[in-house]
Amino acid sequence: MDKRTVVSIQNLSLRLPAGADREFALKEMNLDLNANEIVCIVGESGSGKSLCAQALMGLLSKVIHIESGRVSYGDIDLLTASQAQLRGIRGARISMIFQEPMTALNPSMRVGEQIAEVFEAHNLLTPAERRARALELAKEVRLPDPEKLLEAYPHQLSGGQRQRAMIAMALALEPDLIIADEPTTALDVTTQAQVLKLIREIQRRRGTAVMFITHDFSVVADIADRVLVLKCGVVVEQGSVDEVLRSPKHEYTKALLAAVPTGTPLSGGSQDGGKPALQVTDLRKTYRSRAGMMGPVREVVAVNGVSFSIARGETLGLVGESGSGKSSIAKLVTRITEPDSGSIVLDGVSFSDMTGEELRKGRSRIQMVFQDPFASLNPRRPVGLSIADGPMARGLSRRDALKRARELMDMVGLSSDAVDRLPHEFSGGQRQRIGIARALALDPDVLIADEAVSALDVTVQAQVLKQLANLKTRLNLAMLFITHDLHVATQVCDRLAVMRRGEIVEIASTVELFANPKHEYTRALLSAIPGAIRLYRDI
Repeated sequence: MDKRTVVSIQNLSLRLPAGADREFALKEMNLDLNANEIVCIVGESGSGKSLCAQALMGLLSKVIHIESGRVSYGDIDLLTASQAQLRGIRGARISMIFQEPMTALNPSMRVGEQIAEVFEAHNLLTPAERRARALELAKEVRLPDPEKLLEAYPHQLSGGQRQRAMIAMALALEPDLIIADEPTTALDVTTQAQVLKLIREIQRRRGTAVMFITHDFSVVADIADRVLVLKCGVVVEQGSVDEVLRSPKHEYTKALLAAVPTGTPLSGGSQDGGKPALQVTDLRKTYRSRAGMMGPVREVVAVNGVSFSIARGETLGLVGESGSGKSSIAKLVTRITEPDSGSIVLDGVSFSDMTGEELRKGRSRIQMVFQDPFASLNPRRPVGLSIADGPMARGLSRRDALKRARELMDMVGLSSDAVDRLPHEFSGGQRQRIGIARALALDPDVLIADEAVSALDVTVQAQVLKQLANLKTRLNLAMLFITHDLHVATQVCDRLAVMRRGEIVEIASTVELFANPKHEYTRALLSAIPGAIRLYRDI
């Protein structure tokens, strides 16, 4: 098997601008990327993983200074190559699969045109040949109904389909090296499994070198040949996947592995045995849209006859793939969106029938922690005021509301002195804690966490999950925990409700559901969980 070195990174150091949290984004990094091999670069946000990829592609920001080093592709140093040389290499010899395909794809161009554009950019093939090759690539990455999807725009594709289109573009010119930057982070567990399998199959068939950037050790266990661990720009450990996962040497690697959700379900919750804090019965919602003024009406049944209850001190996990209706339920039970029918009862009182001032007061009893805390916080408003807004709207004085904000900051493990700082001055995990504090400011009975940890590193994720579990017990809250990650669900959920196409197909205790899943869809979800990490954990 060909094991030639495709790209060699030698003593690479990248200096950050003045005022950054450290001097170097990467310091004295060495790495050979070989044909027929997948190298996973692992580390938390800010460790320098993506900057390494940008250096290889010649896409570094001008504020990042190349202090030293060489990145060799044959006789060419990619760090000093001319723009003309880089244009010839990008896409053709080294290609990249980005984390978020929706931002990498042109929303105004059809998918097929964007795949064909790769050939056009390098003056290859005729227009007819480009279209034919785009169709071949769409079939290779297993896009369903490829002829139809090539005529679609990116927003008309699912997340997994968009990622497959990005993979097709990366493969178009049969590059020597593919850089995959967190390509499965935002995907459902089943779609993630399909994309990982696809990347591995293509890599083996074509003998390509792959640099796979991730913070998920479960993914590493499933796909990697070699692993390199980055901490604050420094390589702290590297070796074969067996060496790093079976016998980690560095404390940082051990900490990352320890933070990976175990997949062991909780034994049971601490319900108080009384009436449910939240009772949802036969909830239904259909969205209707029209293509143009005279076009046909399109109907999507988002929620179809959903019923469940949550007791105080209990966490119910709502799991399923994107489009299954999980977030629609969150919006309906908080009445951000009005249901078509069904009832929502909070602590024995009908929330569905509330209107006007009564509804405004009722909403304080059910609060939400959103997936993206940065987007849900006002970037120009100190976080203390964002937390205090709810209590002030209910008549609490500014002074008392800010005092309460300080108490809540302390409760979620942040310094109370940080209330005057702006959102951008906090890390992602800290912003999520602020989101939790804001949700708790109105003393709710029910807390809804909508994909609240999906974008966080494993260590930060573990901290936030622990924080949520502690607060639920301390404050005797009922919690609805929405996630597509079953590994995460096992860490905090007493019961699980599995959603598919707007319906709950199975609901049971977490232990029972993992041990004896009844529905075929539940079994498919469980089988798609990256599982090799368990084997290493047990050795």
